[in-house]
Amino acid sequence: MNLSSWRQNLFELWNRAPSGYRPGLTLGQLRRDLAGLDFTPRSQVQGGFHCPQNGLRFEVQERAQAQFLMHIVACEWRLPVPCDTARQARIRLRHTGAIRRQGVAARLLTGEDAEWAPLLQRLCSDQRLLEHLLPLDFKHLELRRDAQGWQVHLEHFGASEVVNRLPGFRRYIRLSAEQRAALLGSFTELYKLLRDF
Repeated sequence: MNLSSWRQNLFELWNRAPSGYRPGLTLGQLRRDLAGLDFTPRSQVQGGFHCPQNGLRFEVQERAQAQFLMHIVACEWRLPVPCDTARQARIRLRHTGAIRRQGVAARLLTGEDAEWAPLLQRLCSDQRLLEHLLPLDFKHLELRRDAQGWQVHLEHFGASEVVNRLPGFRRYIRLSAEQRAALLGSFTELYKLLRDF
């Protein structure tokens, strides 16, 4: 066995789906949580949603994350926001406050500080955005910009499935009505805000 085939086998072993993972099951559960939104399947584990009330369009894709004797199927949400100029940026948002959420902090990971300072300020102080972001239970929230425009990447604590092999159980953590409203509201406000940058 040569080095490249050994590397390929190791890559396939590392990236294969966890045992017991059922592609599309979590996305199907999420469709029920997002009843009233139009759904267009893209693949077994990915689909597009459209909100008829405000015209918002976003994609959701399942991501299986293997852990010892269990795995988690999380949903990655992606909201595209078109823009005119091709500039690079990557911004991570997180909640602030040790016990209670007091605000939102924005950190520039890629890009020029001076160029993106007004956007960072708006992300942390825009009251309409904060009304939706503060109650939103997210693990990761990143804003990425390239030649195609902005893309909001979000991973929520809800809309995920926990599968354990010992003892065996499978549990879907639903997206509650409050979290659905906070998520759609956050996407709407981020879309409006990012269009200006």
